Amino acid sequence: MRPVIGVSCYGERAAWGVWDVDAVVLHRAYVTALEESGAAVVVLPPVTDESSVDSVLDRLDGLVIAGGADVNPADYGDDAHETTDRPRLDRDATERRLYRGARERGLPVLGICRGVQVMAVESGGRLVQDLPSAGYGLAHRERPGTFTEHGATFVDDSLVARILGTTETTVNSSHHQAVADPGSLRVTGHASDGTIETLEEPDAAFVLGVQWHPEMSDDRRLFEALVVAAQHHAHTRV
Repeated sequence: MRPVIGVSCYGERAAWGVWDVDAVVLHRAYVTALEESGAAVVVLPPVTDESSVDSVLDRLDGLVIAGGADVNPADYGDDAHETTDRPRLDRDATERRLYRGARERGLPVLGICRGVQVMAVESGGRLVQDLPSAGYGLAHRERPGTFTEHGATFVDDSLVARILGTTETTVNSSHHQAVADPGSLRVTGHASDGTIETLEEPDAAFVLGVQWHPEMSDDRRLFEALVVAAQHHAHTRV
């Protein structure tokens, strides 16, 4: 049996066919990466009744928190920078509850780009709202919708280093915000300009956040490792 892994998604205005309506959408690359890695995928939309999140989590074996718009700065006590996206309040609340509930249940978690930022904020941390104006040297995104390759280094024997089999690799980024303070999480990777690239929960079997976009590459190792962890969780839960 494939483990059931939920992946969060956007609540946005979208147009297709004859429709131009509020919709729940997700880049198919997330679903493809998970399916190719052995997961059965459930897409988790932003919800207005947060109590439904707990019912969904009880049926999952793992969780992916996907990329997307900036986290609301009010959630970590800051005023919005002029470059910060319009807040998606329902998505912020849903994903923070998903992460909190997943941790309470011991579910494996993979946070991607915005996902690692949600993890940090829910863990008591803060974000850098705009890397260029804050003086970070690398171009982590030339323009929206594009990806920039740059180096990243990892702490020896960290979860990410064990999965990738190295403490140094090239990653593909597309973001203008990043984690400033990880809260209770552990920083296990950086870019050369000091940007935090990975966060982990050292007391968990698999809680990993990455600032880049593994779903947009052919390297499935992070997703495959998540699936293995989800299978283990499913077997131990029965």
